Amino acid sequence: MKLSTKSRYAVMALADIARFKKDMPISLRDISIRQGISILYLEQLFLKLKKNEIVKSIRGKKGGYTLSKTPKEIRISDILSAVEENVQTIGCQKQSKKGCNGKSSKCITHNLWDQLETHINLFFQEKNLGDLINKNESRL
Repeated sequence: MKLSTKSRYAVMALADIARFKKDMPISLRDISIRQGISILYLEQLFLKLKKNEIVKSIRGKKGGYTLSKTPKEIRISDILSAVEENVQTIGCQKQSKKGCNGKSSKCITHNLWDQLETHINLFFQEKNLGDLINKNESRL
């Protein structure tokens, strides 16, 4: 299982803002250069992040984006949800009576994958941008 590029880039871009924030908005161009992410891709991501009130945009010559909350208040799960990414390890709907294999019963390993999905999503709920910044700064 791997997270989509969309999710990884959204987390990277927001971690960049949290790390390099100097009480000034950060431009997508600066994030693009530092993180190696296309500006066009960042624009698409930041529309969703702004809509979900994770970032605020500031217009003008020295404009860009700032976090709408402190890094400690922004959970990784909030970011994933904002870019419409849910971690799924099973191919069926949890409440459906129809199984992953298209039959009327759940597959033999359904509960294993369901538990893994729950574990992963709890992990992302417990982590926040502040955790990422603190760990990265201690490595410098």
